[in-house]
Amino acid sequence: MVQVISVEGIECHAYHGCLPEEAVIGGRYLVDVYVHGDFSAAWKSDELEDTVDYGMINEVVVKQMAVRSKLIEHVASRILQELKKNISRFDKIEVRVTKFNPPVDGNVEKTSFFISVTS
Repeated sequence: MVQVISVEGIECHAYHGCLPEEAVIGGRYLVDVYVHGDFSAAWKSDELEDTVDYGMINEVVVKQMAVRSKLIEHVASRILQELKKNISRFDKIEVRVTKFNPPVDGNVEKTSFFISVTS
C-alpha cells in the first residue's frame, strides 16, 4: 500500500539565481514536498506524533528558501537534507522547487528541479 503525505504549493518570494539582478529583485517560487511512508499508526491513534507535521515542513521550506543560492538544485538539496533530519520515519522524501519566469532568452513560464531520497 502506497501512503504519501504532500504539502504542495508553498509559495515564496526568494532571491535565487546566477544573475546579480536576481539577488536584488527576486522572484516567485513554489515548493512541493511529498513524504512516502507507513502512516497506519496515525489512522489508529489520530495523533500528530504518528504522522508528519505539515507546519514543520512549511517552516523548513521557508527557512531554506530565505538562504540565497545560485541554483534551485542547491536550495532543493538543502530543503531535502533538513527534512531528512526532522522526519524520523519515512520511505522516501521528494522535493520539487519551481522557479517562475526564469531569465532566459525566450518565453519560459517556469523551470523545476525535483530531488528525492529514500531511507
